[in-house]
Amino acid sequence: MMGKPPSSVLVYVGFDRIGDSLLKLPFVRGLRQAFPDARITWLAGREDSVYSGIMAELADGLIDEIIENAGVGVSAKELLTGHSGGPLAGRRFDLIIDTQRIFWTSLSLFRVAHKKFISPAAGFLLSSRKPNKGYTFPKTMQRQLLDLLELASGREFPSAPTLDLKLRPETVDLARALLPQGPDYVGFAPGSGGPPKCWPLENFIELARRQKEKGRVPVFFLGPKELDWRDQIRASVPDALFPLQDDRAGGDHLFSPMLSIAMASQLIAALSNDSGTGHMFAIGGVAVVILYGPTRPGKFMPMTDRLSIVQAQDFSGREMRSIPLEAVEGALESAIKG
Repeated sequence: MMGKPPSSVLVYVGFDRIGDSLLKLPFVRGLRQAFPDARITWLAGREDSVYSGIMAELADGLIDEIIENAGVGVSAKELLTGHSGGPLAGRRFDLIIDTQRIFWTSLSLFRVAHKKFISPAAGFLLSSRKPNKGYTFPKTMQRQLLDLLELASGREFPSAPTLDLKLRPETVDLARALLPQGPDYVGFAPGSGGPPKCWPLENFIELARRQKEKGRVPVFFLGPKELDWRDQIRASVPDALFPLQDDRAGGDHLFSPMLSIAMASQLIAALSNDSGTGHMFAIGGVAVVILYGPTRPGKFMPMTDRLSIVQAQDFSGREMRSIPLEAVEGALESAIKG
C-alpha cells in the first residue's frame, strides 16, 4: 500500500465456521505480515467467528480484536439506519478490507469511517484500489482473499497448496496415545453442517465394515451433534474407534479441531462429507476423499495436494444419496494405495 502503513485495519466477514477458518488462515497470517504494527480488528458482521472460540489458537498473535454478530450485512435496512448505535459507533480505521461481494453489504460497511477501502463488490466499485483491467475473480476462497490482501498492501502473497500448522506437543502426544502406531487406521467423518450435505450414514457404516474385513481399523470422528450415531455404528462395526469420545480427549481437548488434525497424521486415508472435519483431515496431511452433493468443491475445497473428490453431479444428481457406494469405495482404496 502506498504511503504510510495503516495503524488500524478492519476486516469484514459474514461469519467463520471451522472449515472457513482453515481456508482463511493464509490470509490472516498474510495480514500480520503485511501490517506488522497495525491493530487488526476482525468483524463477523452476521454471525459468530470460531476464531474467538474453538479455533482461537489459530488467531493468537495475528488478530487483535474480534467483534461478532455486529449487525453489518444482515439486512439492506441497515442502509436506512446506519451504524450509530452498533459496535463500530464512533470508530475510524485506516484500512477496511471487505471480503464479500454483496454490494449493499459493502455499501453498509463503507459508511464506517475510514481512509482506504478495499472491496470486490460490484466490480470493485467502492474500492480505493482496483485490480488491473481484465482481472478475473479466482474460484478458490484462499486465492480470492490473498488477491484482496495484495491489492490492499501492494505486496505479493503466493497461494499455499498445503497449510503448515504448528501443533502443541501435548496435542500431538495425545493423538499418538489415542491412535498408537501399529494398525492401519482409516478415518470416517459422517457428519456435516446439515443433513443435505451428509452421505447416508449406513453407507459410511458399510464401508467401515469392509475396511475392517481388509484388516484395517475404522476410526469415526463424531462431533457434538453426531453422538447419537455412535450406538448404531458400533452395532455394525464393533471394533470401530471413537477417539473424540475417549475419556482422555476430555477437558481442554473436547472436540478440539487441533486434536483431530493431529490424529489425521495417524491415518492411512480418510473419508468425509464436505465438512470442517474434511478440512482437518486435509490439514493433517492424510490422503482424503471428500463427498460433494448440493455444494461444489471449487471455492471451498480443502488446502491439500492429497485430495480425491466424488460429486453427486457426476452421477446425475445433486443429492448425496446419488453417490454410489462402489464409487466411494474405489476412491478410498485408491487413496489408501496411492
